Amino acid sequence: SKVLDIAYHGRERGAVTRRRVHAQRLLRYRDNWYLIAWCERAKGIRTFSLDRVTHCVATDVPIRDVDDNALRQYLGSGFGIFAGEPTAWAELRFSPRIARWVSDEQWHPNQQGIWDSDHYVLKIPYGNSRELVMEILKYGPEVEVVAPGELRAEVTASLRETLQRYQ
Repeated sequence: SKVLDIAYHGRERGAVTRRRVHAQRLLRYRDNWYLIAWCERAKGIRTFSLDRVTHCVATDVPIRDVDDNALRQYLGSGFGIFAGEPTAWAELRFSPRIARWVSDEQWHPNQQGIWDSDHYVLKIPYGNSRELVMEILKYGPEVEVVAPGELRAEVTASLRETLQRYQ
């Protein structure tokens, strides 16, 4: 119920930043714990991986409560742990070999899946492609990114880079 002053070592930039956060939720996702909080520096809701918090002090300042609808929107709209407003829809086409398994999975609450002959086409909204690309790559040759072109190019570049390491 009190504002936290934290030192956060972000993975993306590799730098430690000081943050003043208003904790709202704890979230366990894929064997990691995350703090969902209103960040004064960012002036918005942010996700902080607890294993990246290097220092934490509770202040005497009461937290600012974030509206439940805003939290639900933040947590439920993006793909995976990268929450936030979706900016695109991914269209993924799975081979017949893996289609039966993928058709039973929930990647996102707003996903759309259709059968195209013996292939399964999955459409999901996303804002940050980082985790989505990792998820796509784990299916190797059993999936094709149909759209958008930017996501297809990102997966293609990652596959080329991977192949170069093995040549």
